[in-house]
Amino acid sequence: MKKITLLFFALFIVCTPAHAEYGNSPVHWGIKKAENEVPAEAGKQLDVLLERHGAVYKGSSHKKDIYLTFDNGYENGYTGQILDVLKKEQVPAAFFITGHYLNTAPDLVKRMAAEGHTIGNHSWTHPDMTTVSREKFTNELEKVRVQTEKLTGIKEMPYLRPPRGIFSERTLALAKEEGYAHIFWSLAYVDWKTDQQRGWQYSYDNIMKQIHPGSILLLHTVSKDNADALEKAIKDLKKRGYTFKTLDDLMWSQAIHEPMLY
Repeated sequence: MKKITLLFFALFIVCTPAHAEYGNSPVHWGIKKAENEVPAEAGKQLDVLLERHGAVYKGSSHKKDIYLTFDNGYENGYTGQILDVLKKEQVPAAFFITGHYLNTAPDLVKRMAAEGHTIGNHSWTHPDMTTVSREKFTNELEKVRVQTEKLTGIKEMPYLRPPRGIFSERTLALAKEEGYAHIFWSLAYVDWKTDQQRGWQYSYDNIMKQIHPGSILLLHTVSKDNADALEKAIKDLKKRGYTFKTLDDLMWSQAIHEPMLY
């Protein structure tokens, strides 16, 4: 009997999912903003936590590469304008979409994919993922992936942005098990309040003030300010020596810390 009990205990340790070991205390993403091109900082504790689970919020501070991302919870009439600018300026971007967006703006999702942009997962119903069961967590992500594949033919969806910027070590681990890397951000501002738009200069100034080498920019497509400021911001960032890269470029650079020797 004792041998059976020990065997069961050993199997339990092997078979227990990694996320069972992790706490689920919610963390609301927040960082020290960049200034004068000095990179934003999340602090050592969060840096270690994110690295442990393959999550990122910025790239290398030694290269003037930047990563443009948008959150798409619903359509407000400006995504087409944003896509026009990206196409004109030949800039790649990532769009993190919800189930509502997939259901109400399928043609725009198809266009994102057709024009070579990355489509990321922002969950089906935009819940606080720290409050849901494992089953619902998986379902929230899989429904977005499946519907995106139906619309675009793209099967792989490796990037996740947590709804509301809320996460825990448990959700980081769960996402990793599901094949996702969390993509946070190092540059953002209040741009999602559609009844409090302040004009293109507000968006432009916030981008230029906070920009830094390795920036992951988070913009919301519901913002008229963002849509109107985007072309000038892109052109001026290029003049300052910045290059727009994809999230695939970012993750590849993160994976290679030292040159391979042959």
